[in-house]
Amino acid sequence: MIGQLNGKLVEKNPTELLIDCSGVGYEVRISLHTFTSIGSDEAIKIYTKLIVREDAHLLYGFHTKEEREIFNLLISVSGIGPNTAMIMLSSLTPNDVASAIQTEDVRTIQSIKGIGAKTAQRVIIELKDKVIKLGSTSENISVSHNTNRFDALNALLSLGFDKKSIEKALDKISAENQSVEELIKGALKLL
Repeated sequence: MIGQLNGKLVEKNPTELLIDCSGVGYEVRISLHTFTSIGSDEAIKIYTKLIVREDAHLLYGFHTKEEREIFNLLISVSGIGPNTAMIMLSSLTPNDVASAIQTEDVRTIQSIKGIGAKTAQRVIIELKDKVIKLGSTSENISVSHNTNRFDALNALLSLGFDKKSIEKALDKISAENQSVEELIKGALKLL
């Protein structure tokens, strides 16, 4: 299997990279999270997962090992294939996916294109314990119980604001030790 690539970045698109490793060009499918995390440097190191299908060998790439672990967990769930898992990692950061699973936030998981209520519940049921174990062994994935942020996000969503705009506004606010009301008021000033 191909676990990582070290090479020269030849081409960078929002969904795919072309990496030259000693004269061999590897096409690597990536999430939007990985796309924004990778700079435009020529030298690149990316963690990969090779999926072998009857009609193709597909290489998926991740900026961190933790993102790859979340991807592996997601594709282990019945009904979630590699493409759906990449859509999930493009819609939410790996930390947000892990946090939504751990806090049983069905609404956040269901908000991802192609994920229905039953699939969202199945993801939570099958992965909750695994994500908790992953969170305890990894320092880079924070799966804290930040319920104030989730409550503020859901309240602003119910008011009709766009999820990405809300998340950007909440990211700008220092969320430590703030109540749900303070988060909502601060986000409304930015929206």
